Amino acid sequence: MDIVRISLLGLGGVMLGVMLKGTKSEYAGFVTLGVGLLILALAVGKLEYLFDSVKKIRESLDMDAQYFSTLVKMLGITYIGQFSAGICRDAGYQATGAQIELFCKLSVMVLSMPILLALMDTIQEFLS
Repeated sequence: MDIVRISLLGLGGVMLGVMLKGTKSEYAGFVTLGVGLLILALAVGKLEYLFDSVKKIRESLDMDAQYFSTLVKMLGITYIGQFSAGICRDAGYQATGAQIELFCKLSVMVLSMPILLALMDTIQEFLS
């Protein structure tokens, strides 16, 4: 049922933005930002459930806490980056949106390097 509510909120925001774009184009960006922040606020409850589930998995698998925190950071970077880039694109700044996405991709790659190196060490130990 939440998906219907979120979809209707998004569609209503888009319609309002389109209507305002013809008469008051400067307000269309604010409508997009407001609707996006509202949807993001509604998604926080879903994130809480996701974090609780991942915490239970981490406890049962005896996983290193560093990997869990890295995973959470990667998720945060991707969601915030996608949201910011989308707002920039809606405002007509495609180049800025592309730069935000590029920076986020590089940040995720940098965060994943210790995990990749640990995986390579594990494989090397297994083959030896």
